[in-house]
Amino acid sequence: REGKTDYYARTRLVRQEKNKYNTPKYRLIVRRTTSDVVAQIAYSRLEGDYIMAAAYSHELPQFGFKVGLTNWSACYATGLLVARRLLTKLNLADTYKGVEEPNGEDYFVEEAEDKPRPFRCYLDVGLAPTTTGSRVFGVMKGAVDGG
Repeated sequence: REGKTDYYARTRLVRQEKNKYNTPKYRLIVRRTTSDVVAQIAYSRLEGDYIMAAAYSHELPQFGFKVGLTNWSACYATGLLVARRLLTKLNLADTYKGVEEPNGEDYFVEEAEDKPRPFRCYLDVGLAPTTTGSRVFGVMKGAVDGG
């Protein structure tokens, strides 16, 4: 074993209540390397995990983000990118726009009438330390602000 997975935490993130039948439980997976940040939206089945959307910080130069691809602002932008990709894939991008002007305030997505509910997922940090101001939470804030 390589020791890359905290299976105690994974079982609690993946396990679904028995009365939910085959409803997937979505996770926002955040992984940091020395030169990249990876953000994925996934759900689990018996065969393995299925990735619905993914974003990498090395894609940010395409959008004008030139340097510092692992700092807090790059993590925020990666979270924003994965959120918008997922909402576009699920045809919810027009319904849930996200934050127009990011200002650091708390943002709660309001449920639209006669429309699908806002997308909900749980943060999967893996083995990263969850200290105050961690870059993992930068990805989460970007995903929340993305809608």
